[in-house]
Amino acid sequence: MSTMLADHTTLGLGGPAKAFRTAGSTEELVSLVTEADRSGERVLVLGGGSNLVVADDGFPGTVILVASQGVTTAAAGADPETGEEIVLLRSDAGVEWDPLVERTVAEGLNGVEFLSGIPGRVGSTPIQNVGAYGQDVSQTIREVLALDRTTGELVTMSNADCGFTYRDSAFKGHDRYVVCEVVFELRRGPLSRPVRYAEVARAMGVEAGERVPLDQAREVVLGLRKGKGMVLDPADPDTRSAGSFFTNPVLSPEQYAVFRERAAARLGADTEIPGHPDEAGNVKLSAAWLIDRAGFTKGYGDGPARISGKHTLALTNPGGATTADLIDLAREVRAGVEEAFGVRLVNEPVMLGVSL
Repeated sequence: MSTMLADHTTLGLGGPAKAFRTAGSTEELVSLVTEADRSGERVLVLGGGSNLVVADDGFPGTVILVASQGVTTAAAGADPETGEEIVLLRSDAGVEWDPLVERTVAEGLNGVEFLSGIPGRVGSTPIQNVGAYGQDVSQTIREVLALDRTTGELVTMSNADCGFTYRDSAFKGHDRYVVCEVVFELRRGPLSRPVRYAEVARAMGVEAGERVPLDQAREVVLGLRKGKGMVLDPADPDTRSAGSFFTNPVLSPEQYAVFRERAAARLGADTEIPGHPDEAGNVKLSAAWLIDRAGFTKGYGDGPARISGKHTLALTNPGGATTADLIDLAREVRAGVEEAFGVRLVNEPVMLGVSL
């Protein structure tokens, strides 16, 4: 009997896999991928399925579920600026991400606390350069152990080798590398890294740049995510999603000027238009703001696929939707935003067998 990929994605969507295997260790993961490659079989390496949209037709190859569970820590000197002990945490790709973050907080290790509540497994974090609330994994990833499928060898890739940019990396968009293990460089100390996200600062009653107790940072982030339906809850249909469906657009200064003129003409000259300058001199927009101001409000959708009732950036399957329904909604939203503001949204989840 075929394994339905809908049972392995947070959207609850996706057709059958031709074959389904489980890798319980790095060695087994390497062996299964290498075996499939040698036989000419198509391969899908699957983690928590939280950032994946799978076609209704499924996957005509071998799906390998990563279930490796090893986690180790080792001291590596002291931070010259803070004096905090540097701790290298090595995790297998199959480890669930949020329980690992919870463990780091409990053990007084800072560096990933603002990434609390994100679903999925460790192996997916470098691929997407997972981030939220002013923190992303590229800030703490020291190295990645990956299988290079072109040579069949395990390679250790430094942070620079990973090619991290906003929600992107050297691993994303092609199948050359399979992430097997990730090493995070954390600090031992009771306080978080500096708060960099205004919403978190407001919720905690602190100024941007301050450090707060680790457990409080995690608690506040979990509360913010739950309020947006971004923490998995079987009883809440709004959490049956792939998280943020679109990335926040990044515009050049010239593009941003044109966008502001267009937004002001549409919404009024006194409308507050968000924009966050980055280190390269570009401006990052809020995809959620664009979607909402283009008329796609919370809960939008007449069909079985809907925009979340809690957050406009999440497209959901409340029950009974197909992948085709979800893609139709995504295309409608993308087209509406582009017509309204001249900005084309890009999907954040990985698409398998479908495209916008």
